[in-house]
Amino acid sequence: MDKRLLDILCCPVSKTAVRPLGKNELDALNAAIAQGQVDNVAGARVEASLQEGLITVDRKVVYRIDEGIPVMLPEEGIGTTQLRDFPAAA
Repeated sequence: MDKRLLDILCCPVSKTAVRPLGKNELDALNAAIAQGQVDNVAGARVEASLQEGLITVDRKVVYRIDEGIPVMLPEEGIGTTQLRDFPAAA
């Protein structure tokens, strides 16, 4: 992702800065998605795995990146507190 774009992006709700999702974080999230255990903020089941994503620096919300475009819609965020095996750090 373009560093300049990353520098200006933030969570649309909390205004917290975001960073790229680490490999361990991405793998843990996709494993939970594959098991049908992940809902987005709107309460809809997340069915498609993520190829890449952004996570708030406080590690509370993940936003998917689709075809290089960050999907920063509040209702599309994925809360990390629902993930049992989410890594403690990237």
